[in-house]
Amino acid sequence: MTRAFLPGILAMAAIVVASNILVQFLILDGLLTWGAFTYPLAFLVTDVMNRVYGTEAARRVVFAGFVTGVICSLIGSQIMLQGDGYTYAAVPLRIAVASGTAFLIAQLTDVAVFNRFRGGRWWRAPLVSTLIGSALDTALFFTIAFSASITLFGPDADAAVNWAWEAVPFMNTGTPMPLWVTLAFADWLVKLSLALIALIPFRVIVQRLAPTCAAA
Repeated sequence: MTRAFLPGILAMAAIVVASNILVQFLILDGLLTWGAFTYPLAFLVTDVMNRVYGTEAARRVVFAGFVTGVICSLIGSQIMLQGDGYTYAAVPLRIAVASGTAFLIAQLTDVAVFNRFRGGRWWRAPLVSTLIGSALDTALFFTIAFSASITLFGPDADAAVNWAWEAVPFMNTGTPMPLWVTLAFADWLVKLSLALIALIPFRVIVQRLAPTCAAA
């Protein structure tokens, strides 16, 4: 593996580890976690690697992040927590599967979309790829992790996430919907905002690493 890819791999691994830790801390009355603000940076890393080193480098960084996420999920599944008279794994099965699936598919989609728009204005490829990738990530993760319509994991796995099925006002003010729908929408809003903000560091980093690529 080319040594030039190592900073991207380390950055992706750090983001995945940090997000797995920070997702445990709720904010805004439980609508979000601090991990919602670190995880979208994975798209920034992927896009920088894609612009500077190409799709193969970006895919390698994605797979490194996927492996790191699997390791985090395996560790989390062995950590038992207690609350409300129950003992439960820090990372339930459905969340672990959803996390890995959403990450891999969304990030690889990001790589493919970025490559499709590579020849346009400098901001088009990172913006379009991140918007599509992050929307796909949110849809896949929250549906696989929490939707009551998915029953293939079995009753025990469903019981570990059925708290997300409670009907609550959408975004705490609207029509009652399953809690996980509100969580998904709030998460997507953060990803949408960060997709726009991340254009600034994307431009700066790419200009430093490969000025000729930044002008493409």
